[in-house]
Amino acid sequence: MTDRAAYWLDMAEGDVGAAKSMLKGRHYLWAGFICHLIVEKALKAVVESVTGEAPPKIHDLRTLAVKGGIYGALSAEQVALLRVLMPLHVEGRYAEYREQIAKSLSFEKCGKILDETEAFLCWIKEKLGK
Repeated sequence: MTDRAAYWLDMAEGDVGAAKSMLKGRHYLWAGFICHLIVEKALKAVVESVTGEAPPKIHDLRTLAVKGGIYGALSAEQVALLRVLMPLHVEGRYAEYREQIAKSLSFEKCGKILDETEAFLCWIKEKLGK
C-alpha cells in the first residue's frame, strides 16, 4: 500500500469518531454526511493503491469504486450503502432536498448506516492489507 493510500485510510478512520459523535448528538444529516466521507476516503485509498495515481477530486462513490476496480466485487449490501450515502453528501447541502432527507433519517437508520460504513471501511482495509 502506498503512503498516499494509507493517508486516505487514516483520514477515514479518524472520521469514524466524528460520525459517532454526530449520531450520539442526534445530528443525523451530519452523521450521514460523515459516513459518506468515510466511504469516499476509503475508495480513494483503493484508487490510489490500484492505479498509483491520485484519485480524482470527485465525490461519486460508484465512480470511485469503478475507478478502483472493485465495483464488481461489492456485495449487494455494499452497493445499497453507496446508494444510501450519495444523497447525504450532495443533496443534503441544498435547502430543496435537505428537509426531505432529514425527515427520512432517524437514530436507528443512521446507526445502521454507521455500522455498515464501519464494516465497509474494515473490508477495504482488509483488501488493501492494512
